Amino acid sequence: MTKMGIMKVYLTEGFSHKTGLCKATRFMLLFILILSAFMQSSADDTLKNAINEDYPYIHKLYTHLHSHPELSFHEQKTAERLAKELRETGFKVTESVGGYGLVALMRNGEGPTVMIRTDMDALPIKEKTDLPYASTKIHEHDNGQTSPVMHACGHDAHMSVFTGTARMMARLKAQWSGTLMMIAEPAEERGAGSRLMLEDGLFERFERPNFNLALHVDPGLPTGTVAVLSGYGFANVDSVDIHVFGKGGHGALPASTKDPVLLAAHIVIALQSIVSRELSPQDAAVVTVGTIHGGTKRNIIPEQVDLQLTVRTYAEETRKKVLTSIKRIAENQARSFGMPEDKLPKVHVKEKYTPAVYNDPVLSQRIHEHFKKQLGREQVKDIQPSMVGEDFARYGRVEPRIPSLMFRLGATDPATYAKAKQEGISLPPLHSPYFAPPPEATITTGIEAMTEAALLLLKKQ
Repeated sequence: MTKMGIMKVYLTEGFSHKTGLCKATRFMLLFILILSAFMQSSADDTLKNAINEDYPYIHKLYTHLHSHPELSFHEQKTAERLAKELRETGFKVTESVGGYGLVALMRNGEGPTVMIRTDMDALPIKEKTDLPYASTKIHEHDNGQTSPVMHACGHDAHMSVFTGTARMMARLKAQWSGTLMMIAEPAEERGAGSRLMLEDGLFERFERPNFNLALHVDPGLPTGTVAVLSGYGFANVDSVDIHVFGKGGHGALPASTKDPVLLAAHIVIALQSIVSRELSPQDAAVVTVGTIHGGTKRNIIPEQVDLQLTVRTYAEETRKKVLTSIKRIAENQARSFGMPEDKLPKVHVKEKYTPAVYNDPVLSQRIHEHFKKQLGREQVKDIQPSMVGEDFARYGRVEPRIPSLMFRLGATDPATYAKAKQEGISLPPLHSPYFAPPPEATITTGIEAMTEAALLLLKKQ
């Protein structure tokens, strides 16, 4: 008889003889059930208590990381700090993997290998949160220009959860068996970090994981909550350049020219028909023309206009269809303007795109059910996929495919979240200069969730 079965018996029939068990046996089974429930509750409380006790240390780390952000490919001091934290926690750390990337291993007997990943880089944004530890850092680029820097995508929170999880797993070594592989990735905001680490032999020089885990803060969820999405979680992101050619001349004599500005405008409008008229409504895609560059003076029709696009999709078949359609539309719009074949637009799709994050359905369901049990059903939310890009996807696409999951972590004060929902107010999104997740509630929930996921996958057999 299961624990639930025993509980049902006692709830419906009490201690009557109808159970078929003698009174002493019934009391013993009830005692075992209560003791088991108490021990489970005690274990959960122990982890929560340990996280809360450790939080002041993690908070200091968080405020340091927040106020000392570094841009992609410049994460030297951030990486040094994380390496120090992990070494002091008992991990064997290797630095400079794929740039400033870190790989930290803790081997703890026989068992699977679980990889937990964090990202480290910040964004060229001037912080406007008015926090006492707000970033005032200015980065000087190689060309001499400068830009303010801010952790506007929550990577400071990610690193704090990452470090807190490492400290919890070291503390709980008696409860798990296997290898914990923790990696700190550079240049995620440039979509390059995972590729560079893999090219530097991440899964050849070190362990090849059985599972990959990561999280991302989500301002669309209240703190204290998590969300596990099965299947596509984030999108493919392709960068596309279109070079539109024309025949330049005087703005007063358009008949003697072929105006690439007008042609580019027609291309921009026509591109929007791909999603609205060429794809099934079930196939999500976004085509964004982010920049248009052309011309030098208002009364001169230029020779060339350049467009820069991002294309976001989930399914690979949809991705290929959209990219093919962009080329067809650009070229045929030019033909309709009477452009010769040698003057048709050149469409260049960047080879190094960011692939879609696909959460393994079996792993996702397993973690989802575990979170509901350990964190509480009301703390596990349902969400929709996002068209944001995240290069965590590459770790799971190495053949043979590795089951991977990136779950979401609530990052908005619950009262603020409720008010925004009620009044239809937009919350500061990721990449906003006002993005400021409440650190304690965000980070402690993240540590608990990631530790629970790692303990589940590394559970002693």
